[in-house]
Amino acid sequence: MDKWLRNTNVVRIVALVIGILLWVVVHMEETNISGNSPLREREETINNVSITAKYDETHYHISSMAPSNVQVILRGKESAVKKVTTSNAYQIQLDLTEVGKGDHQLPLRAVGISSDVEVEIVPRSVHVIIEELQMKEVPVVINVKGTPAAGLKAGQPIVKPSKVYITAQTSKLDQIENVRGEVSVDKAQSAVTKQVRLQAFDKEGKEVVLGINPSVVDVEVPITSPFQTIPLQIKISGEPPKGYAIAMVTQTPDKVTVYGAQDVVDRLEFYQGPQLNVQDLKDTKDFALDIPLRNKVTQLDPAKVTVHVEIVPSTTKAVENVPITIIGPNENYSTKVIQPDTAKLNITVEGAPAIIDQLKVGDIQAILDVSNLPPGKHELTVTLNLPTFVKLGLPQEVKAMVEISEKKVPTTNP
Repeated sequence: MDKWLRNTNVVRIVALVIGILLWVVVHMEETNISGNSPLREREETINNVSITAKYDETHYHISSMAPSNVQVILRGKESAVKKVTTSNAYQIQLDLTEVGKGDHQLPLRAVGISSDVEVEIVPRSVHVIIEELQMKEVPVVINVKGTPAAGLKAGQPIVKPSKVYITAQTSKLDQIENVRGEVSVDKAQSAVTKQVRLQAFDKEGKEVVLGINPSVVDVEVPITSPFQTIPLQIKISGEPPKGYAIAMVTQTPDKVTVYGAQDVVDRLEFYQGPQLNVQDLKDTKDFALDIPLRNKVTQLDPAKVTVHVEIVPSTTKAVENVPITIIGPNENYSTKVIQPDTAKLNITVEGAPAIIDQLKVGDIQAILDVSNLPPGKHELTVTLNLPTFVKLGLPQEVKAMVEISEKKVPTTNP
């Protein structure tokens, strides 16, 4: 080796080779620098870059922003510019945190771009209109669609919660007609329960997109037999003992909802409830009574009734000249009352003072039924129709006598 190194020609050849290699290396570096070198300056233009607004979305709404897109020009070393364009981690931001509602001309700024890159935004500012959000409580409307199974009907939807809050700018809130959802009960045989998404609609029936809280509600639609609500009739039987009278009877409820087949429900005008016997009752009392099912009615709501009976010391009153009315006479016979000869009765009645004090002769009916009676004299029991809670002052049977005779045929002289 030493021998080779001492040879002048060999050293010259090695030096020549090394020189050539150095030239090649330097030439390649110059080529890279003049071609795709990361150190070369570069300018990049990006069009239609959207603006990101930073603001309190719970209290404000941007109703207008012009322009909504801008042009971004990047300048800097090629590697730095390329890093920005390929990462898409930058934003053109509009900071509204320090401003309130109204019209504003505000500058834009780039966020997420290295300081090594110069950024130019065209235009540099935008015109923005900010509205304050308002909150309003509105009821939920549920539209029931479809028809339940045969013989059944859908009841009133039960919504939880029944009211929700909508949040929007004032101009949009004024357009809202209602907030509603939809439930299908088609062919349902039992109650339909589901969660329903709500939508807001304006007065023209068009959907309006805004904040609804909550946006989903629980809905139950009862599926029941046909029904109707009608008066509940309570029958009072018996009478308090002498010296006592019923002053008032009240019931709770006074109406009942009856369920059953459609034809059964349709023909009911009132519902005959339980019978209450007040025989020998001397004190005011409340009664809790079961309402019986009658006439193919399948369900009642409520199933019980509370009856309040007010008992007071009674008073009596003599009522004179009560006219006797004859019913059922044969048109071929003449019928008249012969006893009493005035065809009027004098009776004594008993009842609560407030009722007796207002009693008049016209409030009492005295009736004689002569249906199917032959000619002759007949002693008959008089039927007295007295006002409610009024009774005869003496336990007696009121009688009258009638005479039935053939009508006289008028004769004519020739």
